[in-house]
Amino acid sequence: MQIGEYGSPEHAAAKTALREKSENLATTDGGAGGLSSLQAEALILKSLGLAKPLIARMGRAALANATTIERELLTSGHVREEAYYEALARLLGLPFVETIPETAVVDHRGLDSQLKRPCTIRLHDASRPPVTLIAPEAKRVDHLIERLQRFPTLRNALAIATPSAIRAAAWKAGSERRVERTVNHLFEEQPRHSARIVMTGRQGFFAGTLLSLAIAFFLLLPKEAVLTTHIVLSLLYLAALQLRLAALVHGNSRKSHMPANQSGGELPVYTVLVALYREQDVVPQLLAALDRLDWPRSRLDIKLVCEADDEATISAIRAFAPGPHIEIVEVPPMAPRTKPKALTYALAGARGSYVAVYDAEDRPHPGQLREAHARFLASPPEVACLQAPLIITNIEQSYTSALFALEYSALFRRLLPVLSHYRMPLPLGGTSNHFRTGPLIEVGAWDPFNVTEDADLGMRLYRQGYRSETMRRQTLEDAPTTTRIWLGQRTRWFKGWLQTWLVLMREPVKTAREMGVVAFFVVQLMVGGMLISSLAHPAIIIFLASSAIAMMQSPAENIGLLQAVLFSIDFINIFGSYAAFLALGAAAMTEHEKKLIGRRWAGVPFYWVMTSVAAWRAVFELRSRPFFWNKTPHKPAALSLLPATTLPAANTHPQTA
Repeated sequence: MQIGEYGSPEHAAAKTALREKSENLATTDGGAGGLSSLQAEALILKSLGLAKPLIARMGRAALANATTIERELLTSGHVREEAYYEALARLLGLPFVETIPETAVVDHRGLDSQLKRPCTIRLHDASRPPVTLIAPEAKRVDHLIERLQRFPTLRNALAIATPSAIRAAAWKAGSERRVERTVNHLFEEQPRHSARIVMTGRQGFFAGTLLSLAIAFFLLLPKEAVLTTHIVLSLLYLAALQLRLAALVHGNSRKSHMPANQSGGELPVYTVLVALYREQDVVPQLLAALDRLDWPRSRLDIKLVCEADDEATISAIRAFAPGPHIEIVEVPPMAPRTKPKALTYALAGARGSYVAVYDAEDRPHPGQLREAHARFLASPPEVACLQAPLIITNIEQSYTSALFALEYSALFRRLLPVLSHYRMPLPLGGTSNHFRTGPLIEVGAWDPFNVTEDADLGMRLYRQGYRSETMRRQTLEDAPTTTRIWLGQRTRWFKGWLQTWLVLMREPVKTAREMGVVAFFVVQLMVGGMLISSLAHPAIIIFLASSAIAMMQSPAENIGLLQAVLFSIDFINIFGSYAAFLALGAAAMTEHEKKLIGRRWAGVPFYWVMTSVAAWRAVFELRSRPFFWNKTPHKPAALSLLPATTLPAANTHPQTA
C-alpha cells in the first residue's frame, strides 16, 4: 500500500489539524486530558493518508502483541519502511535521508545502542554543521511538531531516516571495533574457557612426557607395551560404550511430555540468528521457513549473518526485499572466519529476551519458538538453553545420509533427552538452540576459535551454573550425501571436540569442582570416550582379529584367562557399539523412517571406520590448521529425493513416534 499524495489539500488540512491537536495534547501515555498512545499513533497515521480500516486492524494487532500500530504496520508489509518515513519527513517539514554516507558517522561506544533501538545518529561533515538523523516514533510525532514550532532553528540540524538505515550505519561505523572485540573478548575476559591456545604449556609438558614414556616402553618392552595398550584401550572403549547402553535402557523407560503452550502474558521480542556463508542457493527456502514461524513479526528480530565479502549470498537475500524484522548483518573479514565468530558478532545487536540459532538449510517446526518460550517460563532461571531435535529428511539419498540419520536420531532423540532428564551437561547441536539472552552473554557467548562451538558452549554453560534441556518440536535438515563432504564435516566436528576436551582438562580438578564429580565423569565418557572410541576403533578391530587367529591356532586348554577376557571385551566393544548405534537410532525413528533406511544399516561397520578416519584427520589438523572451518555445502530441500510423506507429523514427538 502506498501512502497518499503529500501535497494534496486533504493532506494539508490533516497536517494543520494535527498541529492544532498537538497544542492541546498533554501526554501520549493516556493521562488525564490527553490521548492514549495508540490514539496518538492513529491520528498521525490518519494524517498520512492511511485508511481507517487498516489502522484499526493494525491497532488490534498492537493490542494483542503489546506493540505499536506503527510497528505492526511496518512489519505487516502494507507500507514500505522508506515510504513511511519519507511521509513523516514531509509531515514534519524535514529532509529525508535515504542512504547514510559511511564516512559521515564517527564510531564511539554509545553507538552500539542504535543496533538495538535505532532512533538517532549524528552525521559529521567538514563543510557544514553536524546533522542529527532521527527515526521518530509515531506516538511522539506530536511532541516533535510542538518542539519544532517552539524552536524553528532545529530544522537546520535535524533530518529523518529509517531505523534500518540508522542501524546499518551504526553496524558499519563500529565494525572494526566490534569484530576485534568479538575475536578477543572470551580470551581476554575468560582465558581458561577459550580455545585460542590449543594446548597450554602444562598440557604440552604432560603430553610430551607421556609420549616419551610410551615410546621408551615400546622400545624396551615391546610385548608388555602392546599388552598394556590393549588392556587400556579396551577398557576405555568399554567405558564409553556404557553411556550409549545406559541411554538405550533409560530412554526406553522415559515418557515424553509436551508443556502447556501458554505464554502467560505478552510475548517478548525473540531474536533469531542464522549464519550464512556461500548459501545463496538455499536463501529462498530459508526465508520461507522463517516466514512460517508462529511468532508475531512485530516481535521478531531476525538477523541473517553473512561475511561482508560474500556478495552472492547478500545479493540473494536483498533480492527478496525482506521486511524490517529481517536484517542482514555483515561480518568484517577477520580471522578466524568461523560460524561462532559470526554469531557472537551479531549478538551485539540482539533485541530479544531470547535467542534462537538456526542453520541456513534448516526448516524449524513453526511452533518451535512458542514451545521454547513456554518452557523457559515454566523452568527455573538456571535453565539457560533448550535444544530442539534435529531430524534428517534425505534418508534414502545414500548410505551416508541414511546412517547419518540413524546417528542423529540416537543423539537428539535419545542420548540428549536422557542427559537432560538427569541434569547432566549437554553437548549442544550447532543449530536449533534457544537461549536466554542474559546468561548467553554472561558466559561469553560462542568461542570464535572453537570449530565445534555448540558442544563447547554447552559445557561452559554448565560450568558456570546453568543447565541445558531438550524440547520436543523438531527442526528438519538434510545430511551430507557423499563421503567426501561427510568426511570434511566430521573432521571439523572431531577437531572441535578435541578443542573442547583440552579446554576442560586444563584444570581438571577445578572443572570437576565446577561441574560436580558425577557430571565430570559423564563428560569424560561423552567427550573423551567418543574421541577414544573413534581413534581406537581400528586398533580394537586388529586386537580382536589377532586374538581370534591366535585362539583358533591354540588348543583350548592353552588359552589363558586374560586372553579370553580381552577377546570377550573386544568382541563386546566392536559388535556392541554397532548394535547400540542401530538400536539407539532406530528406537526413536518412525516406521516410515526405518523403511527408508532399508538395508543400509548394514553399512554401519564402514561408517565407523570412516568415523575413525575423520578422528585421526582431526588430530593432525588440530596441529596444522586448528581454526580452519571446513564449510559444508547445502542444497535446497526441493532437490532432495525425499518425499514429503516421510516427514514426522508436526505434533508427534520424535522420541515416541
